[in-house]
Amino acid sequence: MDPAFITPFIASVQNVFSTMLQLPVTVKDPVVKTTPSTTYDVSGIIGMSGDVVGSVVLSFPKQTAQRLVALFTGTDMKVEDPDFPDAIGELTNMVSGNAKGMFAGKKKVQISCPSVVVGENHQVSRPKDVPCIVIPCVTDCGELVLEVAIQERPAPAAAASAAPATDATA
Repeated sequence: MDPAFITPFIASVQNVFSTMLQLPVTVKDPVVKTTPSTTYDVSGIIGMSGDVVGSVVLSFPKQTAQRLVALFTGTDMKVEDPDFPDAIGELTNMVSGNAKGMFAGKKKVQISCPSVVVGENHQVSRPKDVPCIVIPCVTDCGELVLEVAIQERPAPAAAASAAPATDATA
């Protein structure tokens, strides 16, 4: 994976959390993920399509997720609350949307509506040929990770090069 796709996510999680939650984020060294399970029990998932394809997962332990949602919404919520997934999804959406705006070369990228999964050892399926980079983060509310598995889509071959040449003088 191109490291230029990781830097925007690091900047974005720090920016979104400091702006929206007044919460500084310390980012640890990114590592390559080797297991299919997400790191923690609560995950916001965003798909990316266009010039860049793949997925981004913002994963939290339940306790950290509850603390962050309380800061974000101003209301204490349990994981079971019907509005809890919306808050996690919106945080994931803001981090992903902000990061895609920082991609070099002004890539045309669309992000999906977020999905939120809660449960121990859940898995997010990813293409086998796209490495997943885990970006560990620490806040005063607890730990979280960004799992980024994206790649630049190869440019389609030009239609003109595929068409046979014709003789227009005949």
